[in-house]
Amino acid sequence: MGGGIFILLIAIAIIAYSLYIRRHPESAWRMNEGWKVDGESEPSEAYLEARKFSGAVGVWIGAFFIIVGILLIWQAT
Repeated sequence: MGGGIFILLIAIAIIAYSLYIRRHPESAWRMNEGWKVDGESEPSEAYLEARKFSGAVGVWIGAFFIIVGILLIWQAT
């Protein structure tokens, strides 16, 4: 049962981070790439769309882990 709860907590964290990246892809650019350039620079549209896509994939992965966590808890009872 403890493993299922841990997986649920990890899944919630994955979904929260993925939703943040999906809504604010420019923040991911600043954290990963922005410090490498001097002066004012903006991420490309392709980079922003790729981050939005990776955020959507992260939500799906988090949903999968929520299902796994619920099944583990259900199996333990």
